[in-house]
Amino acid sequence: MSKIPANYRFSNDDEWVRAEGDEVVIGITDHAQDALSDIVYLQLPDVGDSFGAGDAFGVVESVKAAADLLMPIAGEVTAVNTPLIDTPELVNSDPYGDAWMIRVRPDNIADVDGLMDAAAYEKFLAERE
Repeated sequence: MSKIPANYRFSNDDEWVRAEGDEVVIGITDHAQDALSDIVYLQLPDVGDSFGAGDAFGVVESVKAAADLLMPIAGEVTAVNTPLIDTPELVNSDPYGDAWMIRVRPDNIADVDGLMDAAAYEKFLAERE
């Protein structure tokens, strides 16, 4: 079973969100990195880019597949984990820590509450398999 941190929120596209004050940090879940296998490439947005919920904000490529990274909530990118672009394999070893992808100022911070909590995401994964 994938690791699922209790204090995070999750999208049905396997992105995670961690609230930090009036901003959120976004990455992909342990389940997603495990399904993708060895990650070899990341394309991430620029600071200042804005996205709606569900918009593609980047691309992750592995030895098995390529997938769009989808915004779980609408907002403006305030920081990008640029070192991750040179070490994309870190997503496989630390998806909830050093492999965060972007920091976002949400259009509406309350949108975070509309995402799944850890228990709901765990149930979602079990039903999907």
